[in-house]
Amino acid sequence: MTIMNYAKMGLRRTDEATRTKALTRILEAGQRAAKITQTILGAARNRSDGFEPVELDRLIRDTLVLLERELSKYRISVELHCDQASPAMANGNQIQQVLLNLMINARQAMPDGGRLLLAVRDDGEGMVELIVRDTGSGIPADVLPRIFDPFFSTKKGPDGTGKGGTGLGLSSCRNIIEAHRGRIRVQSTPGKGTQFTIKLPAAPVECHA
Repeated sequence: MTIMNYAKMGLRRTDEATRTKALTRILEAGQRAAKITQTILGAARNRSDGFEPVELDRLIRDTLVLLERELSKYRISVELHCDQASPAMANGNQIQQVLLNLMINARQAMPDGGRLLLAVRDDGEGMVELIVRDTGSGIPADVLPRIFDPFFSTKKGPDGTGKGGTGLGLSSCRNIIEAHRGRIRVQSTPGKGTQFTIKLPAAPVECHA
């Protein structure tokens, strides 16, 4: 039910329980819209073509705000493991595009629900590691080597939300990560799930001291 329908229901009904439910739903929708607006405005303020220290754990949380309702709709729980990792030297908007793409792919791989794990940690070798793991359908072994190829897609077309199917997503993700002098790799087991691991250069200490 949309926020407008809840407002109409609250106006029409006189019993306290129904009115309280309607007002609660309206309040929740308003709070959700405010969070999304703050995230979008924050991204707009920080828009830059260059690289700067980026806190990946904060970027993950901002990205989750944009997908919170969709993940909830498909009964996908989120598990966060954000250690005290170093900031990455990155373009935050571009890395958020990568995160959105991987998280939407993960959601599409779990149409009946599942678990999405997001983790950030230092790898001990001057890189910051970002992990996106799902418990979805997985990718067949014969398909796995081709998933970063331009225009290659395992999807027949957009899903019910209008997302997916062009084959450009993962290819663009790889291009963005490689432009950051980083790496992206994938591990997948059919029937168990898929994990994408991204490594980005850590920001020099003097940049975030």
